[in-house]
Amino acid sequence: MTLLNFRRDTGGPAMPEDQVRSFLHGYSIEVMPRTAAKVEDFRALLPKGTRIYIAHIDGTSIEEMVNTASRLASDGFSVMPHFPARIIPDRHILQDWINRYQGEAGVSQALLLAGGVPEPVGEFHSSMQLIETGLFDRNGFERLHVAGHPEGNRDIDPDGSDSNVMEALRWKQAFSERTDAKMAIVTQFAFEAGPIVAWVNRLAKERVQLPVHIGIAGPARLQTLIKFAIACGVGNSLRVLQRRAKDLTRLVQPFEPTELVEELAAHNASNTEFGIEQVHFFPLGGISACAHWAAEHGGNAALPASAA
Repeated sequence: MTLLNFRRDTGGPAMPEDQVRSFLHGYSIEVMPRTAAKVEDFRALLPKGTRIYIAHIDGTSIEEMVNTASRLASDGFSVMPHFPARIIPDRHILQDWINRYQGEAGVSQALLLAGGVPEPVGEFHSSMQLIETGLFDRNGFERLHVAGHPEGNRDIDPDGSDSNVMEALRWKQAFSERTDAKMAIVTQFAFEAGPIVAWVNRLAKERVQLPVHIGIAGPARLQTLIKFAIACGVGNSLRVLQRRAKDLTRLVQPFEPTELVEELAAHNASNTEFGIEQVHFFPLGGISACAHWAAEHGGNAALPASAA
């Protein structure tokens, strides 16, 4: 029996299946133009209204990005392209990208991030600089998301601390208080609940109240997850995968985020002030596999009114 068939006894406390279903409600998912091109029909995988982030990897043309955004928007999805600061040469190019996304795909939301290249190609090196241009405000963007790293970011804090990251998040919190745009933090994926819970609680102590959309790696082969974890700097919780890799009987089985999601869902349900608002999936093992896993565990990607 899948969780979709579960019925809750409304007279008692929420059951784990209910907690997971609630936690996954309104989840978003990330694609790249080249992976999206392999999907014949997103409407067969994701409910209408799903927020789909489009990752802009260095080397991907703006034409590919806009074409993907246009396709997904015409299919009824809520499109959020990445704007990586370090691959945008100047504000004129930034304005051109905004014009193209709006003109061809009706885009009014963006994920602003530094980007994964070591050296900027032009005048921008941080998401704060993109925000400071004022172009997103002036062009009527209704939602701006920024990146978060529960296990730290060595590109920003080479000493292994989180001082620069937290300073930047406090700046973004202050910006959110003086803008009409809805803001949230969407995070890198991790594989352990403990570091995620500690990081979200740390945000609260630092008075960063932006909602957290927590990154979860979708089902994938263990070797694939280890490769991405190393590349993305997810060092601390990599030990979860390494422990599993020692078990030869589990090595050949796809790794699924079930345990992590259940732990976070339970914590979210029992701590009403906890900052996680939604789940954001990285479909490292394929978009179809991730979408089916979410559906089987009660996920409904249609956005709740509060997060639209």
